[in-house]
Parts: sequence; structure tokens; C-alpha cells
Amino acid sequence: MIKSKIASVFVLGLLVSNVMFGQSKQAIQKPNIVIIYTDDQGYGDVGALNPEAKFKTPHMDKIANEGIIFTDGHSSDAVCTPSRYSLLTGRYSWRTSLKENVLHADGPCLIEKDRMTIGSLLQANGYQTAMVGKWHLQMEFVGERGKDRDWSKPFKEGPIEHGFDYFFGIAASMNYGILTYLENDRVLEAPNLWTKKKMDVTPRTYRMTPPYQDHRDRGFVEVAPSFNDELVLETLANKAVEYIDEASKQGKPFFLYLPLTSPHLPHATHPDFQGKSDCGNYGDFMQETDYRVGQVLDALQANGIKDNTLVIFSSDNGAESNYIYQRDTYNHYSNLIFKGGKRDIYEGGHRVPFLMRWPKTIKAGGVVNTPVSQTDYLATIADIVGAKLPDTAAEDSYSLYNYMKNPTSELDKDRPVIHHSFTGHFAIRQGQWKLNMLRGSGGSLEPVIFEPKAGEAIYELYDMVNDPGETKNLYFEHPDIVKAMTKRISEIINTGRSTEGKSQPFVTHNWEQVTWMNLN
Repeated sequence: MIKSKIASVFVLGLLVSNVMFGQSKQAIQKPNIVIIYTDDQGYGDVGALNPEAKFKTPHMDKIANEGIIFTDGHSSDAVCTPSRYSLLTGRYSWRTSLKENVLHADGPCLIEKDRMTIGSLLQANGYQTAMVGKWHLQMEFVGERGKDRDWSKPFKEGPIEHGFDYFFGIAASMNYGILTYLENDRVLEAPNLWTKKKMDVTPRTYRMTPPYQDHRDRGFVEVAPSFNDELVLETLANKAVEYIDEASKQGKPFFLYLPLTSPHLPHATHPDFQGKSDCGNYGDFMQETDYRVGQVLDALQANGIKDNTLVIFSSDNGAESNYIYQRDTYNHYSNLIFKGGKRDIYEGGHRVPFLMRWPKTIKAGGVVNTPVSQTDYLATIADIVGAKLPDTAAEDSYSLYNYMKNPTSELDKDRPVIHHSFTGHFAIRQGQWKLNMLRGSGGSLEPVIFEPKAGEAIYELYDMVNDPGETKNLYFEHPDIVKAMTKRISEIINTGRSTEGKSQPFVTHNWEQVTWMNLN
């Protein structure tokens, strides 16, 4: 299936390339691009970033050691769906209808039909594109859950309608369903049975294992009879390797987006890796994850394309709340020194591993300390392939290409980065300062007016250079900085973009403009 799909795409792409460039040679010189995206992996869950980690990550370390580390890299949100939207579109997801929380498996896709993604950008620039892994931006299946499902019909609004020539994976997180493998726009095995979370022996963990049942009860999700949560990572990695093997023979560059399902719950470690770490089931799952990353790196090496392949590695948010259990039981710090974890506006919620390797261009051992965001991937890739972005795309995306070539660059060192939490609260980071807006900024963005008590801090201001653990609130000491940052975030929200360009609209909730509280 993959082979025939790639072949047809290649023929079409070659014709387009010949028209645009006269020959396909120019396209061949562009780098292959692989984005490996883990799920709920904290900053301290990579050995190269945390030498005291209680499990081994030699392949993630290889990306870091042979490439560049962005020490202040962030997912755009502290939870799954919005981060994935932002990674693919270069736009903050709170500009859409999704102001808080996450989406499920079945429903209208969050990515608008006419919005550019990394995939569609690269398709237009001579690339073959594929996604293997977890989508979690919703797709529309035929029929309603538990009623009149018709799994034989194609689903709509999946990856192939948003810039990918080929897709293999699952619809969303494994605790949401729909638990079956999907290929292109088809369901490979009807998920006509039901399952629910089954508590594991490790505190705060669960599995989605059999037995399955043929009727729906409260809390149950749809599952295919042969679905096995322990084999998902292996299945995705093998499919990614298969794609690389075939795509590398086609004579044109490829883009592979590989959003893995780990270490998100359920911690469904393959039997070959169980009991192998010094950090319980979580550590075992992380070591399997690293092994799967290694399979991809080995495939690039085996096909002779390592040097001209850009590998980007990151996570959709910080570690799940069971990071506390790993800390107290095994002395492993998933979020290192950072406060909080997944869902939080604090650094532990969104400061994540942010690594790149591209031997042809990136010198090994580079370190960048400038705050950057996953929204920056689209503009970076556009810069690399020489594509011009329209005003209607990548509104919150800054190119990191200059840092990749020169890690000591100070270009855009004071650019603003917006953080966002599960509850819809905001923070703005600019240079050394971070303003956490924990009141009056939740849900729909709409300002909430209230009367603070005497001496009460409305927001939290931190000096991230001297206090990266966010321990000392400097709100009262720097009123001018607070005022300037509230003004800046208001501008970024109201203009529909944080980069230069024409103002863009975004979905609101019956109000026209945000004005954060006057804090004089």
C-alpha cells in the first residue's frame, strides 16, 4: 500500500518538479525532514539534558550530541491537541475555537480546510510527505459512537487532507479511542468492541488491554478485536522505517512526521523492554521509546541519507502528573528543576526536549539558550526550502534556520513567546522575563474584571535567567515590565499574529478585542 502510494505521488511530483525547475535535480538537493514528536515527555527525560536520569536514552542523546540543543524550547501549549495544531501550522491554537482542554478522536478537524501546514508547504515544494502515528486533531468517521457506525467507509479530515500523501496511525490518545489502525482515509480493522482503562499495579497508571466486550458501558471506548496496546510503538516504528526505506529510493526529498504515542498513558511497554530500567514501568516505556527513535536513525544511516536529513525531536508538553511518583519513588526528575508538569502554565508544562540534527548544516555540539517555540518549525522549514510564506500562514512562526547555522546568533533573542495551559490561561515570555497570567485570562481569553485585595499580586513575574524554577514572584518589584508585557500580549492577541505581517482574524466568543487589566 505504501509503495504504490509513493510511486504514484512520485510520478505526479516529478512532472510538477520538471515544470517548476526544468529538472528534478534541484529538489533532490533539499534535505529530507523527519519530525519525531513524543507524547508527555518531560525535559528531564533525555539523558543528554539530565545526566541523573534513571533510564538510558542513547538515541535521543545521539540527536543532541550530533546536533543542536535548544535549552529554552517550548511546546505551544501544555496539552496535546493544541500543541499539534501549532506545530503543523505555525499558529497558536487559541486563535481557533479551542480555547482550553483538548479534542477527542471523532469530530471536525481543528486545522481549517484552507490553512497551510508543514505538509502542504512541502508538497508544494517537491516533497513526498507522510505521517505515521497519533493525529489527535479530530477526524470525522461515518456514524455516531455506539450507534450506526460504518467502518467500511472512508473517514474525512484526516492527515491526507492536510498535507500528507500517506498516513498510517491512530486517531487520538489511547485513552480516548478509536483504538484501531488507520491507513490514508480507511479503517483497517473495525473497532466494533469496547474497552476501558484497566488499572495497573503502578500507581496512577493503567492499560487498555483485553478482555474486550461487545456492548458499551459508561467510560468504554471503541476498540478493534486484535488491537494490542503493548505493540503500538513497535508497529509505528516499523511502519516509519518501511516508509524511509521506500521513500529514499524515489529520488526526491521526503518529509516524515512521526508523532509517537509514548510516554503518554497507558504505559504499555513492549514485553522485550519490561523491567529493563531503574525507573519502573515509566522508565521501561521511555527506554522502549528511545529504541524506536533509534530504529528511525538507523534507517536514515542504512539508506545513506543521514547527512542531508534534518531530524527534529521534541514533545507535545511536559510530563504527566505521575512525574511526582517517579520523583519520590525512583529519584527521577522528569521535569528537572522546572515547576509543574503537563497542563500547567509553569515551565514544567511546556518546556520540553527541543533537539535538531542535520550533519550537512548543523555543527555538532551547538547550544541555543534563546526562548523558542514549536510554532517556529513551519517558518524554519520554509526558510530552508526557500519558500515565501503568505500573511495567512505561520502567523506565530519565527525561522530558527539562522540559529541552526550559528548557535551564538542573537537574532530575535527578544521575540515574544506565548505559553498556554489546559485551563486556557496564558503566560508571555520575552527575553529574561516571564509573566504568568493566572487570573483574568482563562477559558475564552475574555478578561475577567475583579477587585484584588490590598497587596495581592494579580499575576506572577519571574526572571527566568536567574530563577528558572519560578520560585520568586517579582510582580511588585517591576510594575513597568508587567505593564509592557500585558500590552504586548494584548497586541499579539488582537492582531492575530506575533510576527510581522497583515493582521489576521481569529475565532472569538462574542467579544471583539482583548484588553488586559490596567495594572498601574
